[in-house]
Amino acid sequence: MPPPITDHAFGPADEPHLRRAAAVATAARLHSSPNPWVGAVVVGVDGSTHVGHTAPPGGPHAERRALDAAGDAARGSTVYTTLEPCSHHGRTPPCTDALIAAGVSRVVIGTVDPDSDVAGVGIERLDAAGIATACAVGTTADLVRAQLAPYLHHRRTGRPYVVLKMAATLDGRTAAPDGTSSWITGAEARADVHRVRAESDAVIVGAATIRVDDPALTVRDFHPSGPTERPDLHPRRIVLGAVPDGARVRPAETYDGDITALVERLGHDGVVQLLVEGGSTVAGEFHRAGLVDRYMVYVAPALLGGDDGLPVLGGSGVPTMGELWRGRMDRVRRLGADVCIEVVPADEPQDEQAN
Repeated sequence: MPPPITDHAFGPADEPHLRRAAAVATAARLHSSPNPWVGAVVVGVDGSTHVGHTAPPGGPHAERRALDAAGDAARGSTVYTTLEPCSHHGRTPPCTDALIAAGVSRVVIGTVDPDSDVAGVGIERLDAAGIATACAVGTTADLVRAQLAPYLHHRRTGRPYVVLKMAATLDGRTAAPDGTSSWITGAEARADVHRVRAESDAVIVGAATIRVDDPALTVRDFHPSGPTERPDLHPRRIVLGAVPDGARVRPAETYDGDITALVERLGHDGVVQLLVEGGSTVAGEFHRAGLVDRYMVYVAPALLGGDDGLPVLGGSGVPTMGELWRGRMDRVRRLGADVCIEVVPADEPQDEQAN
């Protein structure tokens, strides 16, 4: 991948416009997958601003929508986009062609696209057309990379970005000795889980969770504050094992094999984000396989007591403290009476919303 072009390098005056583009991108998060959720802002020479975000697959990308909104004001403008503009023909024509045709003077990019069809070529094409380009640095670049983390991970590795969600008591238990786990957390935390489901392309649980809790695994308690162009927010539902007759999760896909192979297959199918909501056993399997990219643990101010409840990660743990797995605390949020703690591997980009 070539180094970013630094003509008219990214500076303090660019930060608010690129951050606005990142805010605009949130409107695309629920409907753009497997395409990236991108936001764009066109700043005309007259100071006017025009925005756009990615449409559902097959529709225009963020840059084209922002250019269309700008009309004649696009000529000579600076365009801020959270991701490097595409330079290849897919379901839609290249965004670089649209930027060149519109006569923009400068393009500021949040991060380079690791997709093999782009990977710096978009920057090269703009530069060859005489359009100055700059790539974000510092905390603004971190913000964009964190926002696009699932997409960037999928394009770099071919695997979905795996989010492991667990609800736990203050003493680290995810279920009572009889296996029941509904409900450890309150309504606000459960609504947040439904938001993550809506952002995910697929969700996985174990058959034991289906037998004991009979979850539907649909999006019910999350209602976007703004308009969404995707009417169905339900993810693909996958059960590791047999699904009992009459289960609410039906129809669902079933799988009984190597989970690493499953994750790879889902990535090939275009699953960008995979949510693991299985119980303690499934969570332990994904953790030990090194497949988890983000841990989301919803902790309630509740105590189960004793040593016979189910832990967050079932199965065998490390034998000594010297082998303790350590990640990085990325974000902590309060949700009603509960707290959501998000942890990522130490080499993952930090979400600057952490507190």
